[in-house]
Amino acid sequence: TSAALALLGGSVAALVVWKWLGRKMIQKKMEEARRTRDEGMKKMAKAVQQFREQVPSVQTDAILSLPLLELTGRLQEGSLSPRTVLYTYLEKALEVTQQTNCLRHFIPECEEQLQEIERHKEKGLLYGIPVSIKDHIGHKGHLATCGLVQCLGTLMEEDSVLVKVLKRQGAIPFAMTNVPQSLFSYDCSNPIFGRTSNPLNPQKSPGGSSGGEGALIAGGGSVLGIGSDTGGSIRLPSSFCGLCGLKPTAQRLRGVGWCLAHPSAQCGCLLLSHPVPCAVGPMARDVDSLALCMKALLCQEMFQLDPSVPPIPFNQEVYSSSTPLRVGYFDTDGYFPLPPCMRRAVKETRQALQAAGHQLVPFSPPRIPYVMTELFLKAFFADGGRACLDVFTGDIVDPALKAQVNSFKMPRLVKKLLALLLKPLQFLLLLKLKDVAVISTCRSVNEVWNHHHQIQVYRSQFIAQWKELQLDVVLCPVLGPAFTTGYPGKLLTAISSTMLYNVLNFPAGVVPVSTVTEADEEELKLYQGCCNDPWDRALKQAVSGAEGLPVAVQCVALPWQEELCLRFMKEVETLSH
Repeated sequence: TSAALALLGGSVAALVVWKWLGRKMIQKKMEEARRTRDEGMKKMAKAVQQFREQVPSVQTDAILSLPLLELTGRLQEGSLSPRTVLYTYLEKALEVTQQTNCLRHFIPECEEQLQEIERHKEKGLLYGIPVSIKDHIGHKGHLATCGLVQCLGTLMEEDSVLVKVLKRQGAIPFAMTNVPQSLFSYDCSNPIFGRTSNPLNPQKSPGGSSGGEGALIAGGGSVLGIGSDTGGSIRLPSSFCGLCGLKPTAQRLRGVGWCLAHPSAQCGCLLLSHPVPCAVGPMARDVDSLALCMKALLCQEMFQLDPSVPPIPFNQEVYSSSTPLRVGYFDTDGYFPLPPCMRRAVKETRQALQAAGHQLVPFSPPRIPYVMTELFLKAFFADGGRACLDVFTGDIVDPALKAQVNSFKMPRLVKKLLALLLKPLQFLLLLKLKDVAVISTCRSVNEVWNHHHQIQVYRSQFIAQWKELQLDVVLCPVLGPAFTTGYPGKLLTAISSTMLYNVLNFPAGVVPVSTVTEADEEELKLYQGCCNDPWDRALKQAVSGAEGLPVAVQCVALPWQEELCLRFMKEVETLSH
């Protein structure tokens, strides 16, 4: 017996030591990654200083204030040099990341790309434009971390298709931006590079998962960025940071660039392979910038490099059209009631559109609780969260994701018992399901196929309702204003307003139209949501103290109609100014 106890004690001690060593190894990798980032920042700061000494008379503020279309015009005609613009934005990006921690890494190869475009006589549509890209968009010689330690050891072997096309069009990718760990969050923090804050209010989140992009652009450190969106990851940071952002139809742009041998591919495959696909799209200060970016990316180079992208060039005629639109609208989806200011934004935009000669038609999106629980969340967690849990193997879990990850760890039997115990509250859970532990899973291949079929059926029904009303586009709310840091993790299902268009795979964009007023803050005090339950109260706390922060609306079109979506966004933008 004593021998057995000694053996058991030795085994426990060995396990404790093994876990301690593993944790020390993780800490060492994270410290090394942070050191590499900081060294890169110092090199860029030194390069900026050298440029400043060589060209002391640069009018920094004048360059930073130029809209993208005007900036491209000045670069094309030669009145501004790409070198001046690049170093101006590098300097500003350094300043913004010191305030917000939005950058994961500078791209030192931007200087090589600068020399490359200066050698070519042919000037692309984005000639000389510095572009920031989200952490997981592949750039040769750099990491695609997704905020995970397991992704720190492997550099990308080549540029992603997206980066290749940006470079071919004369753009200069100069920085990679921070993301939440695993990308499965609309906050922006990870254990390696830390938390990113909102440049408009440091107590607020910039949104996620393209939160680093949102913070950098809103802070003035980038004029154009590329993000990705699986549940609102372009649109939520755009809403929280007061930017314009477009989530295209998922297949309209591709080429993020996960190498299947790369550790981040596990994250990538989770985002790309299930029936709610990941879309890549632009983020910027105005709608014209988004349109120019789409026009530049939808070129022969893109279609040749990635034959899975339909060869449909950007339709400028549709974007430039002034034909009156038939606009469906709603200010609540009946699932997660949004704060008063977001509904006010829809109402005021609707009135402005009507006054401008557009036809407005009430529209009610069908069965949102069903879509959220049975289609969207089940698509992610069909296996009870096993695949998501595997992503965190051998990693330190970010505090913002701990509750979510712990629920994945629950044994299937416990989840079943929990679902049974909560059955009397089924109506409430359908309205406001927070805990992924009680989401039903697919227990067989047949159920997986049936789930895919259910998504197709819902899409067909939604399009039929849209067609019956003869709509061109839809105006609807988006989640906002910016949440106080830490709250996105407590309100996973508050994203129903954006998630819907990922399930449908419709193009959807966000446009800021107003700011939170004192009257909005007063009205928020009376907000009870749907049932004045803990989730409604959490939302109220999340958005309070937002006076002066941006308020946005969402614009939606049918699949493959990005140009019409952008044209509608431009109309909304024009009427709101």
